[in-house]
Amino acid sequence: MIPYLIMAFLYIMVAVLMALENSFSSLHILPWFNGMVWLRVHFITLGVLTQLIFGVSPILTAKHYGLPRPAIQWNVWATLNVGIIMLLVGIPLISALPIIAGGTLVFISTVLLLVQLSRIRPVSNKSESTSAGRKFYIAGLAYFLLGILVGTGLFLGWAKPLRIVGNATEVHIHANNWGLMSLIFAGLFVDLYPVWAKRPFANPKSITPIFWMMTLGAFGLIFGPWFEIKWFLLVPGLVLHLAATIWLLYNVIQPLCGHKEAQTIGMKHLIMSYFWLLAPILTAPIVLFGIGDLPSATIERLAPQALIYGWVLQFGMGAIPYFFQRFLFNDENATLGGTWLSFLLINLGSLILWISIFAESIQGSLYGIAYLLWAGALIPIVLDLWQKVQMGIKD
Repeated sequence: MIPYLIMAFLYIMVAVLMALENSFSSLHILPWFNGMVWLRVHFITLGVLTQLIFGVSPILTAKHYGLPRPAIQWNVWATLNVGIIMLLVGIPLISALPIIAGGTLVFISTVLLLVQLSRIRPVSNKSESTSAGRKFYIAGLAYFLLGILVGTGLFLGWAKPLRIVGNATEVHIHANNWGLMSLIFAGLFVDLYPVWAKRPFANPKSITPIFWMMTLGAFGLIFGPWFEIKWFLLVPGLVLHLAATIWLLYNVIQPLCGHKEAQTIGMKHLIMSYFWLLAPILTAPIVLFGIGDLPSATIERLAPQALIYGWVLQFGMGAIPYFFQRFLFNDENATLGGTWLSFLLINLGSLILWISIFAESIQGSLYGIAYLLWAGALIPIVLDLWQKVQMGIKD
């Protein structure tokens, strides 16, 4: 697990610099250059969060089955990180060779992780219910394979051979967000909420229906734009996914009501992050059907960035320090991370980015301010992780 943590730390430091770069370029302090939008996003998704997914999911699955902690699979770690580095080189250059090689290696590492997870089995059938998170991880990683395939092809014109009738970029984003991240985050809640909140889900029996609603919802959200079928795939998928997410949040929030000691800043990070997931879902009809005079094209262009920073990164800001404390120091009492400063800045940045969508005359300036706030939000997290890494190395 520790090699994954080290790589996650390196990527999150670069993510701070990338956010600053975008802020300065939007405020006309630094020049813009091609490919940076995708690069910034992938430092968070591929760089930071994927490290945790690949490192944590086998450990959590084995722990909940009462099995020894699995040894790190160096072939998985190596193919993942070499692939990521090649993608991060190839994307800004739009160079076919490193993009194909990087995408292929990340695809292989994901298949290897799926094989590893499938081999971690309970000692008896009675143990099956003790690791409900496992099915979320497997389903999310399966959708990630689609995201890798389509994402690699975005730069190489694979849409036609893959029979993608609709918007290939939308397919890629949906596979990674609604497929991979939604299911993985739900799985982490299922496995770790009792540890984080010191209390169980409001309704543990709802976990299985939430899983199927999310999985089928992601299917509709991915293959709806793939085949350009809105009413029979995309819209039902959106409804299912939204309902499952709200049900998941009910399970998370309800047990905290009236218990201030459980309402930590880290838990606030995790819960508030879902507001920025729901925001683009609720505006989806505007984009899909061109409702009213709202700037659907701008929403489609900027909303994914608010989604990545407001939801994916904010969830990570709460969860990442926990994993560092838990695995660097073998601390069973590790807590979620974050500070009031990181909480305020990450959410203020997301709000300003959404305001920029509807304020065309000052859009560039607001866009730059949003990224500056996001970079500022990361600084307390990076400092905390740096202290943990230093102490971990000394120990």
